[in-house]
Amino acid sequence: MKNSAKLGAIGVAVALASLSTVGIATASTPSATPGHSPSASGKHSIKACGAPAKGYASCFAQTLVNNDGSKPNAASPSGYNPADIQSAYKLSGSSTSTVAIVDAYNDPTAESDLGVYRSTFGLPACTTANGCFKKVSQTGSTTNLPRTNANWAVEISLDIDMVSATCPTCHILLVEASSNSNSNLATAVNYAASVPGVTAISNSYGGSDTAQTSAYNHPGIAITASSGDSGYGIESPASYPDVIGVGGTSLTRASNTRGWSETAWSGAGSGCSTLNAKPSWQTSVTQCSGDAVADVSAVADPNTGVSVYDSTSYQGLSGWEVWGGTSVASPIIASVYALSGNTAGYPASYTWSHASGLFDVTSGSNGTCSPSIWCHAGTGWDGPTGLGTPNGTSAF
Repeated sequence: MKNSAKLGAIGVAVALASLSTVGIATASTPSATPGHSPSASGKHSIKACGAPAKGYASCFAQTLVNNDGSKPNAASPSGYNPADIQSAYKLSGSSTSTVAIVDAYNDPTAESDLGVYRSTFGLPACTTANGCFKKVSQTGSTTNLPRTNANWAVEISLDIDMVSATCPTCHILLVEASSNSNSNLATAVNYAASVPGVTAISNSYGGSDTAQTSAYNHPGIAITASSGDSGYGIESPASYPDVIGVGGTSLTRASNTRGWSETAWSGAGSGCSTLNAKPSWQTSVTQCSGDAVADVSAVADPNTGVSVYDSTSYQGLSGWEVWGGTSVASPIIASVYALSGNTAGYPASYTWSHASGLFDVTSGSNGTCSPSIWCHAGTGWDGPTGLGTPNGTSAF
């Protein structure tokens, strides 16, 4: 496992924000994040969803735009693609397991956008007609879907594209919660877990630390959740003991044996929950009596981001975009669990006892903290990157 060189930060910008009275990010709260790649010079990232009201969750997708607000490279993909994800994390093989994506509101173009993404990169078709893709409400309806929300539609496109990139043969179940309230999202997770064939459920959203509910406790299913995009700090559902909290990295090509290097992404969430007990498998974390975040990680820095296709216009942006946030990492990790076929019991337990099958991320940080392990990457477990990133499926 190789140490990664720290990458320099670039200047960032902040855009106008607007939130609804119930915590729905209808106009998003764009927020600048530190840059990590010289190729991102002249650009900054904005968040798709604003800060949530109490009892609600925010999506964690971020996209790169030019500093004048215009969107670069709209005509073609320019971020990391399926071949890059599979190369960086040494993924191979296939699975027809179902990965469920839980998000809020309706993305009316989800299936057609997925078709563009998959055909562009030569992936097999995944449609309702061939049984590979299905979109339902939080109660399983295929016709009574939530209202459209462009902010969350962007998140949905990102999530289903990352399942496709990581496990091209996996089936995809998209469960759209009626709103971004914690209760509706939990209902959607519970429904996803009830569907035969679902082996993993990805949740690319979060809010303030809360106590886990039974909706996220489903042995035999790998339930992943993004750790957050605001740097050091704890968020739920990533902080739930029965959920695999997924942190984030900056991923760059390198002239080493792996061909890639990673550092902790400055935006990745991490910390120690005061409301959720430590799961029995987190044996190496002695600095906290509660659940420690993150467990594992994957690429999240929007400046080393991924290609996503989304045609539901968001702030005037549509088409090919470069996306990041721990929203990228959660569906990647969920799909790696699906590829492994090893999700008996609580899958996180297996990963914690097979950490040698991961790439250890040993540099970078997401803030200032004490003890430093909570926000500084180092050998073994650390807050921003957890135990590390996938090196094949042997740790999953």
